[in-house]
Amino acid sequence: MATNTSIEWTEQTWNPTTGCSKISEGCKNCYAERMALRLKGIGVKGYENGFKLQLQPDRLDQPLNRTKPTIYFVNSMSDLFHGNVPDDYIEKVFSVMQKAHWHTFQILTKRAKRMAKFLNFRKIPDNIWIGVTVENKAKGVPRIDHLRSIKACIRFISIEPLLEDLGFIDLTNINWVIVGGESGPRARPMKPEWVINIREICRKNKIPFFFKQWGGWGPDGIKRSKKANGRILLGRKWDEKPQYCYGEIAA
Repeated sequence: MATNTSIEWTEQTWNPTTGCSKISEGCKNCYAERMALRLKGIGVKGYENGFKLQLQPDRLDQPLNRTKPTIYFVNSMSDLFHGNVPDDYIEKVFSVMQKAHWHTFQILTKRAKRMAKFLNFRKIPDNIWIGVTVENKAKGVPRIDHLRSIKACIRFISIEPLLEDLGFIDLTNINWVIVGGESGPRARPMKPEWVINIREICRKNKIPFFFKQWGGWGPDGIKRSKKANGRILLGRKWDEKPQYCYGEIAA
């Protein structure tokens, strides 16, 4: 079933597919893999195969059965644009999101090229936000250009885990930026100056900036629990979000 989540920038997760495979440095310590193996161990339905990619057609109608307007993170435990997810299944997922127009759906992918190819000739409903994950310069930053090519109401970037200083990044036609450090037992550190650089680029471009977490390493370079390190950057929390845009498609 769709579930409540502790992810700060959304309300619920909806996983019409589960499982994935690793394609970049950002995948190295995948939280979804750890969670899937844990769920398999306690016998949760849908995770019989652990983190092996699996379609979950019995979950497709879940958002249609919820009348309360909800913000859904789509496939927190997978990647909708994984190469082994058939186009016709992705079509079914988008059909549900279009029908469930009272909800907002947030899609994130590392397979930005396939997403752009799939979406560039489709009209994307305003309640579907399209995003990519960025973790470094080599693999992450190039995804932004693919995202920018998609005509969507909201285009957003999740820079988590942030693994290095990204320097200057072009955020033209990007509507929201989320930044976070890595959590978990093998978390890699994130330096404050890397985050502040991104915040400054957002400020100059008037883009909402959301700081999700420090993760397993604090701004002082000490390893602690994610909860203990918290979410404070430059003396405050950053929970900025984009304004909804209805009736218009972004350029």
